[in-house]
Amino acid sequence: MVEMPPVAFDGPITIVETAEQLDSALADLCAHPLVGFDTETKPSFKKGCVNKVALMQLSTDTHNYLIRLNKLGIPAALRAFLENPAVTKVGLSVHDDFSVMRRTEPLEPQGFVELQHYVRDFCISDSSLQKIYAIVFGQRISKKQRLTNWEADKLTPQQQAYAALDSWACLHIYRYLSEGRFDPSSSPYRVFPEEKKEEA
Repeated sequence: MVEMPPVAFDGPITIVETAEQLDSALADLCAHPLVGFDTETKPSFKKGCVNKVALMQLSTDTHNYLIRLNKLGIPAALRAFLENPAVTKVGLSVHDDFSVMRRTEPLEPQGFVELQHYVRDFCISDSSLQKIYAIVFGQRISKKQRLTNWEADKLTPQQQAYAALDSWACLHIYRYLSEGRFDPSSSPYRVFPEEKKEEA
């Protein structure tokens, strides 16, 4: 995987940390039937201590919004978007994200596609976004910024690029697979059902 060329999101990235910015972002996002979803949480190095979700990334094919939950919380408009079944949101480990958020927010998310489950229909058994993206596109997602401080007053350009890429990558993978553009039989990383049984 190290030898694979790196991938980057090359569209505009908007930091959302005011109510006005959130209204503008949601107006754009609601105009799209399909968006990518991801979150980031400040790492905790104390056993049993889990920080609140600090950042929510929502991406269209061409624009990425980084919503700073540590500054905004989850306003009613954002909650309504997350609970709107008319907009399909694609993410990875979505259950884990909302398990953390539900500790402080009463959320009933709807319209979400769990990418880890979806890719199994395409003979992909890997569960990390980095590996799934490499299998489908032959490109590498860098994870260097994962353990940085997502509650920092200002997000660095490197943090912004990393966060934007993950949500967009979820959307990009789902669209590519759902349009039938990936042929599992041509991939050296495929795992067919009978192979899974043999391994078990």
